[in-house]
Amino acid sequence: MENYDKIRVVGRGAYGTVHLCRKKSDNKLVIIKQIPVEQMNKDERQAAINEVKVLSMLDHPNIIEYYENFLEDKALMIVMEYAEGGTLFEYIQQRGDNLLEEEEVLRLFVQTLLALHHVHSKQILHRDLKTQNILLNKRRTVVKIGDFGISKVLSSKSKAYTVVGTPCYISPELCEGKPYNQKSDIWALGCVLYELASLKRAFEAANLPALVLKIMRGTFSPISDHYSEDLRKLILSMLHLDPNKRPTINQIMAEHIVINALLDLHTDIGRVPVAAKVQRPLSGLPHGVRHRGGRLHSARSPSHKGSASNIVLDSSGGLSKPPALSSVFCWGNGINSPVKLPLPHSDTQVVQVSTGRTQKAGVTKNGRLIIWEASSVSNDTTLPGAFEQQIPTFSARFLEGQSGVTIRHVSCGDLFTACLTDRGILMTYGSGANGCLGHGNHHDVTQAKIVEALLGFEVILVSCGTSHVIAITNDHEVFAWGRGDNGRLGLNSQESRNSPQPVTIPEPYQAKTVHCGVDCSMLVATDGSLLVCGSNRYNKLGLDETDNISLGSPRQFEEVHTFTPVTSEPLGKLSIKSVAIGTSHAAVVTDDLECYTFGSNQFGQLGHNQSANNRQPGKVDVPDGTRITQVACGDTFTVAIGADGEVFSWGKAARGRLGRKDDTANLIKLVDFLDEEPFAVTSVSCSHGNTLLGTKPLPASDGM
Repeated sequence: MENYDKIRVVGRGAYGTVHLCRKKSDNKLVIIKQIPVEQMNKDERQAAINEVKVLSMLDHPNIIEYYENFLEDKALMIVMEYAEGGTLFEYIQQRGDNLLEEEEVLRLFVQTLLALHHVHSKQILHRDLKTQNILLNKRRTVVKIGDFGISKVLSSKSKAYTVVGTPCYISPELCEGKPYNQKSDIWALGCVLYELASLKRAFEAANLPALVLKIMRGTFSPISDHYSEDLRKLILSMLHLDPNKRPTINQIMAEHIVINALLDLHTDIGRVPVAAKVQRPLSGLPHGVRHRGGRLHSARSPSHKGSASNIVLDSSGGLSKPPALSSVFCWGNGINSPVKLPLPHSDTQVVQVSTGRTQKAGVTKNGRLIIWEASSVSNDTTLPGAFEQQIPTFSARFLEGQSGVTIRHVSCGDLFTACLTDRGILMTYGSGANGCLGHGNHHDVTQAKIVEALLGFEVILVSCGTSHVIAITNDHEVFAWGRGDNGRLGLNSQESRNSPQPVTIPEPYQAKTVHCGVDCSMLVATDGSLLVCGSNRYNKLGLDETDNISLGSPRQFEEVHTFTPVTSEPLGKLSIKSVAIGTSHAAVVTDDLECYTFGSNQFGQLGHNQSANNRQPGKVDVPDGTRITQVACGDTFTVAIGADGEVFSWGKAARGRLGRKDDTANLIKLVDFLDEEPFAVTSVSCSHGNTLLGTKPLPASDGM
């Protein structure tokens, strides 16, 4: 305890004492549960050790955070997060007879629901869920469930038999001595929801036999007419006597009042309609937004008045434009050299970009999503019959209806876009062809809509291919949907799917990053291994092997329908950092910052001297001493970023793909950035013939 100062005792229980303490290093308040293990019997010790085991497995914003444990004075000390708002039980008691508004009931309930989903995803039963074990932050707006002392870690989808838990929250099957599984936690959660709505317990009696009889009969007083019929039905379904007829957590999340509460918790983009109607794409737009000619326009003035903090004086004492915090360039599809795209405001800082066949999108440092649209074409040639390249001009706007949502990542497919919030919520919009939006249908959506099937998961990365999508969660789970031919979804079939489907990744690999291509997918595992699925045409997945090197007889794969480890030379021996896939070739960057390419070399897009028929991967011939940190592949070209900020391109030069005045194909050369201050590349994206590049200026000392 030399690292902590004890402040006071905040609780005593059957297994020990709970202290409020202050950590000396940062003055942070923590809770330390002191459990005298030497005085315990075997079962009590196991319960204490189990709590440490369970807490260390869980990591969720609605679960009390576990910091560390240590032994001192023959006692086990468990250090965990301090919730200043007390317990939900205390909060309910303080209400007296003043019922909570339904909105607050659901806000507290859905946070508990999300926490329990995380617990169950780890194959853990809480087994003692009650309002006394649900804690609140200081403002009593955030729920934190705790007390995992008697939780059960299931080795499989088995059932637990031990009679544990608080009597008022025990399920009927437990009263009968029957085995139970996660549905008993659903019963307890239903009791908690009832308590929130009625300010009293669902099942209470003067003695234990009478309580058991009440539970076995499932009799409890109805909640107030103050609440909706939907809330009443939800409670009844969760407190069904038959555990098989109780809803699963995913089914509860699918209830529209729960989805609405989840939306209110994470975003303000609008409510899901009560009836099963097709929602008009623009019905959720805020006031002042109108539909004109197929485009969204804001009624607010496009001009932006800078604040006093944005005013900068030039050398003569006059006003000058503040320096840009970032720049975004595009080229290709007829744009022969990099064009700087406009930003909505001068202080906008773009940290990540993505391009599809037609879309260009970026994420700002403060979590806004920018969309660039080609608004018109300029042509200064006035002589009759004269010809000059027409260069489109671009306009920038923020994604409509995004207020209150913090975006941290965006990925563009063909005519559709997926964006990820900082809370792991995935939203999609655009064309619903091939089911790429993941909403269970093929409807187009103009305004970003949450992928409801993934609401119970914390998504950390998403990648859009031409017509399919793959997402990874914080627990390394992988989900895929969209077009399925060639096996690009990794689902061991060629069926298309319009909603996320779990993908099996072979053991012992765990997914870290993923990249979707035109008809295939690549996944980098946590150990740096490469796994692939889909079409291997031209060996763009690197799967081909040589059975007999001396005879040079290749073993070729046309396509694979599940994620398959790449073991061919040299890819099987490399520790891979990131990947990129073009139409007919692919590239990887290793942990040693070397770039290897493979697939078709018809236009020199591989960047090394190999014939078009040689299907073996090779290292890119970059200038001596150059280290590659990022790579992106287009249809017939490649763009790579050097560790010192260099931007290289090679491959087919037609229609400005290489972004340089020297349009000599095949040669690895620097992209032209004229009259630009030294910069660092933050993100690069290629799709078909397009390239989108995000940069930030270097400090003056770095640019010398």
